[in-house]
Amino acid sequence: MITPVPHDAPIQAFSNCHEGITAQLHELARLPALVASAKQARAIAQALLAFFRDVVMEHHAEEERELFPAVLASAAAGEEHDRIAAIVTRLTAEHRRVEAAWQALEPAIKRAARGEDAALDGADVAALVADYRGHAGYEEAQFLPLAQQILGRNSNHMAALGLSLHLRHAVPELLKGGAFRL
Repeated sequence: MITPVPHDAPIQAFSNCHEGITAQLHELARLPALVASAKQARAIAQALLAFFRDVVMEHHAEEERELFPAVLASAAAGEEHDRIAAIVTRLTAEHRRVEAAWQALEPAIKRAARGEDAALDGADVAALVADYRGHAGYEEAQFLPLAQQILGRNSNHMAALGLSLHLRHAVPELLKGGAFRL
């Protein structure tokens, strides 16, 4: 015996189809915000890659190449020099730790900058941010006031550091502009 098809079955099928279409339209409505967020994520990732390369890494190198040696050379022998040496050792180790944390995150950030799937561990990002904030806070509170005091005793030492930093920044800018050729 054949079971009769309910007379409203075709209509119900159309109604069920509308439910599926409506659910997908809900997803479509969400898409512009997600596309905007993805675009923003790419822009932030691209900016961070350039920032870490051009600012953070260069800042660390400049401190280690210019500032730390200048303060160490100008510190009074004995307790002051030993204190500065210990702080410089700590700050340099913190530089390496932050740089290593960045290098671990960098591949995912590069993928995000290209708009590719990227898994960034929020805990790793938070650890790097906290580590750098702690580093910068310690340097600001402990090292830089001592550096100011030590280098400030001899205006020639402060001037030499200033000139060295100026030349390190000004000469590449002049060369980039094409005004001079070496």
